[in-house]
Amino acid sequence: MSKTKSIYVCQNCGANSPRWIGKCPVCNEWNTYVEEIIQKPKPFSARISKTKASPKALSDISLSNSERIVSGINELDRILGGGMVPGSLILLGGEPGIGKSTMALQLALKTNLHKILYVSGEESEQQIKLRADRIGNANENCFILSETNLENIFSQIHVVLPDIVIIDSIQTIHTDKIESSPGSVSQVRESASELLGYAKESGVPVILIGHITKDGSLAGPKVLEHIVDTVLYFEGDRNYLYRILRANKNRFGSTSELGLFEMSNKGLNEISNPSELLISHFDENLSGVTIASTLDGIRPFLIETQALVSSAVYGTPQRSSTGFDLRRLNMLLAVLEKRAGFKLASKDVFLNIAGGIKVADPAIDLAVISSILSSSLDVPVNKKKCFSAEVGLSGEIRPVSRIEQRITEAEKLGFEKVYLSKYNLKGLNRKNMKIQVMALEKIEDLVKQLFH
Repeated sequence: MSKTKSIYVCQNCGANSPRWIGKCPVCNEWNTYVEEIIQKPKPFSARISKTKASPKALSDISLSNSERIVSGINELDRILGGGMVPGSLILLGGEPGIGKSTMALQLALKTNLHKILYVSGEESEQQIKLRADRIGNANENCFILSETNLENIFSQIHVVLPDIVIIDSIQTIHTDKIESSPGSVSQVRESASELLGYAKESGVPVILIGHITKDGSLAGPKVLEHIVDTVLYFEGDRNYLYRILRANKNRFGSTSELGLFEMSNKGLNEISNPSELLISHFDENLSGVTIASTLDGIRPFLIETQALVSSAVYGTPQRSSTGFDLRRLNMLLAVLEKRAGFKLASKDVFLNIAGGIKVADPAIDLAVISSILSSSLDVPVNKKKCFSAEVGLSGEIRPVSRIEQRITEAEKLGFEKVYLSKYNLKGLNRKNMKIQVMALEKIEDLVKQLFH
């Protein structure tokens, strides 16, 4: 009989101790240590190693079989750098109900040229079939397996010989090598390591779906994010239809890309031109509404900023922000009061970024200030104007990066004027631009040009 060893493992950070302790000395969390029984590996190995590795000269390594595998989802392929690299390990994380399993199943159904094994530890075959019928795509090369035991999964992999493996989710998989419950730090670490070894030896890309904790980080040990090649995060508010897919780590591509999807009753729809959807199409000009030309990563898009300024009903004025940092909003209000002379200390200010999108680009500052001034004065801003600049503490209009991309996006959607910092004009080629560029130096210039 195999010898066993009992240790205590922190379920938050993965640190271990020979005895139970109340507070983890690594992550300082309380009551996170759980007893786990570590069993020596059995002679049987789940994955079969082809040959022993030996050193090779860099010039002798061939790239003939390293063409990327196209998933059929253009937004996903662009984030991955053109498709999945053979032998890569991809981790897809996100909140419950955000669309991780839907994305993985759509990938399995759209990739008709490759054999795919979809392993689900959370749903039965019948439940997956119901979702597949709702999505509507049919793929004869898609095989479904409802299994949580890693050894059994590898046995079926050797029978099916798939081109892509999808595991939904890594927290439900367990191996017989470790006598602890599925989802524990030891089980997640060991299962991910076995799948990593299989991916590198066979050249088959493996996609892992991962749960997240209540603070938004991926559940399990931090080593899970270190050993995978790509970490993708699904973001979005479940009250809205839009979902953002970001690459937090990518060994074979850029981490500056992002993909935008819209959730529907038939799955996730790609949004190739997000600017048109994130801008409300109304006929009349409304006060408190401005358009910002922003960047997320290296992708430009226009987004609508809405503000409402009203007299405070109670003694303390309210400050509310959706999709924008509340502390930055308070800073911009202080700049308006100090530098532009607008008395907003006794006013309620509500700010909303349309579509449920969260924006961290500082170039949205000018649009935020313009919408607040528009609502305070009850004077609408022409809907053919857009804004792209950062506002400093002394009221100066600061330049932002990739200004030509921002201007081109605004021009493409038919905007007539774009307001930006005068320091962005240096090196800017305006010969072929049809849009009028309005340069600003201070907030006072913005007030004069918009409301006087």
